[in-house]
Amino acid sequence: MKKIRQQHLHKPVTPDLLVSPSSQDGDLGSAYPEDRGNWTGRLDFLLSCIGYCVGLGNVWRFPYRAYTNGGGAFLVPYFIMLAICGIPIFFMELSLGQFSSLGPLAVWKISPLFKGVGMGTILIVSLVAIYYNMIIAYVLFYLFASLTSDLPWQHCGNWWNTNLCLDHHVIKAGNATFPVNISNTVSPSEEYWSRYVLHIQGSSGIGDPGRIRWNLCLCLLLSWTIVYLCILKGVKSSGKVVYFTATFPYLILVMLLIRGVTLEGAWKGIRFYLTPQFDHLLSSKVWIEAALQIFYSLGVGFGGLLTFASYNTFHQNIYRDTFIVTLGNAITSILAGFAIFSVLGYMSQELGVPVNQVAKAGPGLAFVVYPQAMTMLPLSPFWSFLFFFMLLTLGLDSQFAFMETIVTAVTDEFPYYLRPKKAFFSAAICIALFLMGLILTTEGGMYWLVLLDDYSAGFGLMVVVITTCLVVTRVYGMKRFCRDIHMMLGFKPGPYFRACWLILSPATMMALLVYNIVKYQPSEYGSYRFPAWAEVLGILMGLFSCLMIPAGMVVAVLREEGTLWERIQQASRPAMDWGPSLEENRTGMYVATLAGSQSPKPLMVHMRKYGGITSYENTAIEVDREMEEEEEESMM
Repeated sequence: MKKIRQQHLHKPVTPDLLVSPSSQDGDLGSAYPEDRGNWTGRLDFLLSCIGYCVGLGNVWRFPYRAYTNGGGAFLVPYFIMLAICGIPIFFMELSLGQFSSLGPLAVWKISPLFKGVGMGTILIVSLVAIYYNMIIAYVLFYLFASLTSDLPWQHCGNWWNTNLCLDHHVIKAGNATFPVNISNTVSPSEEYWSRYVLHIQGSSGIGDPGRIRWNLCLCLLLSWTIVYLCILKGVKSSGKVVYFTATFPYLILVMLLIRGVTLEGAWKGIRFYLTPQFDHLLSSKVWIEAALQIFYSLGVGFGGLLTFASYNTFHQNIYRDTFIVTLGNAITSILAGFAIFSVLGYMSQELGVPVNQVAKAGPGLAFVVYPQAMTMLPLSPFWSFLFFFMLLTLGLDSQFAFMETIVTAVTDEFPYYLRPKKAFFSAAICIALFLMGLILTTEGGMYWLVLLDDYSAGFGLMVVVITTCLVVTRVYGMKRFCRDIHMMLGFKPGPYFRACWLILSPATMMALLVYNIVKYQPSEYGSYRFPAWAEVLGILMGLFSCLMIPAGMVVAVLREEGTLWERIQQASRPAMDWGPSLEENRTGMYVATLAGSQSPKPLMVHMRKYGGITSYENTAIEVDREMEEEEEESMM
């Protein structure tokens, strides 16, 4: 590699700035982004971001969080936290990715001392990808089970049912004559989920996984196969798949919403979901819950946004896209709440019990409560199939983002070796993660899934996001970062973004982190409490991603020369080749930093001499002038 670079540096070159970008084929630096690939359609990036952010959490976490934290009043802290935490961090991630055209590891050329943050991100995303695909496998299982005239979780009397099983038709008939005590009974859908799908009775706990459930194993294999085929050609293939997976859930959501609100008792559920209880706003827990919902729903810190933005053209309007995606995500969550709670209201009327007795969050809603509600509708297999197909499309595009993040991060580190073999490398990662996920297909697999869900992206993810925010604003410098955005978009971020990046966002996330540590509760699944060793394993999982940061610092410092303080200073400065990846986008201080650059002068000198000036070139002139003035001030 060194020989190639030396030859490249010593051969006579026409000044790059005087030739068109298309004639620079011999230049390794300029060939780099072309090899990497870009989005092929105008909407690829926007739909990929929408598909990534709008996931399972919008359907199974937001509605439940809203009703337990003050109903309609929850929207006040939700939108305030969106403005303080969500939108600014979202825009920061997109800006970093688009400016550098690098993945979550290589982007730390911005400050090599903190490359461990990128390593921590990849570790978190890998752990999440393992269990997220298991949830998609459960969805596939239910999707296939819906292809029947009579849903298998509709009645009791199957081999997996117990004496506690009570059919809702019996409850309805009983309530008409005399009330049925349902406190010690179990619905057929709950027994189908726990005793047939999971076969959890075959395991005594997390330390006793039991046998592999081969039907679940095959569903997991199918979900990994689907994911691999969609990311086979990187963003060129996944960017086309999202046209379907990002838009189709909205069609189904609207169908479920219309069906839901036309059911008897629907308004009972919606009233329960939206009735504002403003006294809840005085509780810190509600504000923390709102911030957590925003944090996980937008997917900041997972590297997916940064990866997607890195495939953009240099002047793509990510400022506009930030508002479209973040506000679209919030509206989708609220809409999903109507679709879910209208059906829960109907279900509570059918069973003759209050809404709060049927409302659940997470897998309990998706695989127990909603399937049970489907059995009460005419054409129940059709509505069940639609619901699970919606969950499948919601889950898949989030999984594409996780996989694209891992593949992009590693191939950007070793471009000359891995980029030509990207399809093979993607297959290797999919197989490795599938094998690691096999423990989730066992009879005790749900215990492992809960452990991964609780710890893999908990405090570790918050530490990663807080560190990123502080490094960009304090180490790299707010002025410099705003100048980069000015160079890219033609305007500087306003006081709102600067205030959030400098103070509000890091402070809010610090409060979240402290709250999570102070209010720490051991994991549980139903009535099962996890043993101490499992808790320790979970905590280590979270700590390991945090420990990547000091480990990366040690490596970066050892690579430098001089005293310890000099080494730290050198390692914290941006790498020589940090900046836009294409030569024509490098202005001011970025001009002479790419291999082969001949000009010590700003790019715009050549632009003015050899061609017309566009609006972006005007911006570059302004940036150059600003930097010259700063240099003069510092010399005085």
